[in-house]
Amino acid sequence: MTKMLVGLGNPGEKYTATKHNMGFMALDLLAEDFGLSFKQDKTFMSEIAETFVNGEKVYLIKPLTFMNESGRAVQPLLAYYNIDPEDLTVIFDDMDSPVGRLRLRQKGKSGGHNGIKSILNHIGTEKFNHVKIGIGRPKGVMSVVNHVLSKFDDEDAQPAQEGLGKAVDAMKTYLDSNDFMKAMNGFNE
Repeated sequence: MTKMLVGLGNPGEKYTATKHNMGFMALDLLAEDFGLSFKQDKTFMSEIAETFVNGEKVYLIKPLTFMNESGRAVQPLLAYYNIDPEDLTVIFDDMDSPVGRLRLRQKGKSGGHNGIKSILNHIGTEKFNHVKIGIGRPKGVMSVVNHVLSKFDDEDAQPAQEGLGKAVDAMKTYLDSNDFMKAMNGFNE
């Protein structure tokens, strides 16, 4: 069995620590816990780290295609490593949840999230694990684009960090138990 964890985000310094990069940030923390470092793979347009957990191969993937084209990186990787979509977990920001709230699902539609929309279009199924980390709705008159591409303000920084920590703990539970439902039951809010 092989598992693939994909964190969604946008590459480049200007997007580091923005709300839309919650998937990248969660995978960075998970890689740090496992003592892994990412290597850029130009063929697959991704940064990739790999390890074994309980004898199972696990790939951590950060697509470098920019959010709206995430599926262009994910689909070829699934095919190359012969990974069933049900062994794919995608970690991403969720504007429909309060900052830091964690929601895990075994399948789902895009909910308007362009990164998920791209993956759905490229792999042709919604039957993959979703880990959504809440980033809240835009405050005041801020546009959705400006909201997701901005960093957390002082009020939201702590809950966002806690959400990332919960996402990492949920992924470790999933990998240790080989049971996404166990992670769902333990971490869904």
